[in-house]
Amino acid sequence: MAATPKDASLYLRVLENMEEGVIAIDRHGTVVLHNPAAQSCTGLSEKQVVGRHYLDLFEKQDKLLGLINTALEKNRSLFNHEELLLTRPNGEPLPVRASLSPNFDRQGEPDGVILMLRDLTQVRELQEAIHRAETLSMLGTLAAGLAHEIKNPLGGIRGAAQLLGMELPEESPLKEYTSVMTREVDRVNDLIEELLDLARPPSPRQGQVNLGRMLSDIVLLQRENHRPRQVDFQLQLDPSIPAIRADEKLLIRLFLNLVKNAAEAVEKGGRVLIRSRIGSRFLYNRPGEKPMPLVLIEIRDNGPGIPREQMENLFTPFFTTKDRGTGLGLTICQKIVNDHGGFLKVESEPGEGTLFTVSLPMRLPPEKRDH
Repeated sequence: MAATPKDASLYLRVLENMEEGVIAIDRHGTVVLHNPAAQSCTGLSEKQVVGRHYLDLFEKQDKLLGLINTALEKNRSLFNHEELLLTRPNGEPLPVRASLSPNFDRQGEPDGVILMLRDLTQVRELQEAIHRAETLSMLGTLAAGLAHEIKNPLGGIRGAAQLLGMELPEESPLKEYTSVMTREVDRVNDLIEELLDLARPPSPRQGQVNLGRMLSDIVLLQRENHRPRQVDFQLQLDPSIPAIRADEKLLIRLFLNLVKNAAEAVEKGGRVLIRSRIGSRFLYNRPGEKPMPLVLIEIRDNGPGIPREQMENLFTPFFTTKDRGTGLGLTICQKIVNDHGGFLKVESEPGEGTLFTVSLPMRLPPEKRDH
């Protein structure tokens, strides 16, 4: 039975709204269909692709070409379990998973293949987030076990140093050493407290948080702190984002750390852009809760960027590129985001600045959900 115009319109809408990239190749090897998701994967528009031979489109991508060749020759379905890197004209190679199905005409004769591409970028991000969460959990357990054993001797050392200082005459040069001992003990104690922050359970004090107002207040303070360096802070906040249910103190600590880091990374007269928006790529879905959109807060600077060899260690505890710092700031930021059920992502290219993106579930306070 021939498809009606209504059916054809439905099929077209389905293709246009699919998350998977769909590329139809006829029996002569010519691309005849290239849906919007495929355009996103390949980095090429429909006009650039339709009518071209697949050998030209996927030149030098031997694994993918081998799959297409086999599917065309054997007229059978193929699924590649391994991750493929799809080369694109502009930008980094895209991790994808490919599957192919034979395409038959109305008489049941082979008429080419349908290539489907699944973007694995989000899967990679989720895997990285899970790995960092597991690392945080192990570190938190270690910190909780060691803190008691370390803090008790530190208290004794500090008390002894203070008593020794009280016994020494004011003119004694040794008093300077007791002051140094006390100060260094306090510094180690502060470090232990930061480690304990990783072991403590999420704060139950969740309330209504206006992200726009919070970010504006943080930028107001940072603008004053960095006025001598003439750092240009720019706010692009979506006024339609409602107040969300979260721990305000923890979020202040999170965004203050990220905005401060961005401001310190730029040169004199540099720029820091803080932007909020509602994510449209996927929903946050947790058992027992309705799917909800994500609120994205982006902190972008035009500093020197982060070298690629440092990117892998960026969230590793005690790793720091600063002269003064514990290397726990981003680790604690990661835990705060995890405790809120969100994601923390960083993108950076040397010479092109750095972008931190915080994704938080748009959980509405109870009084807002009821209306």
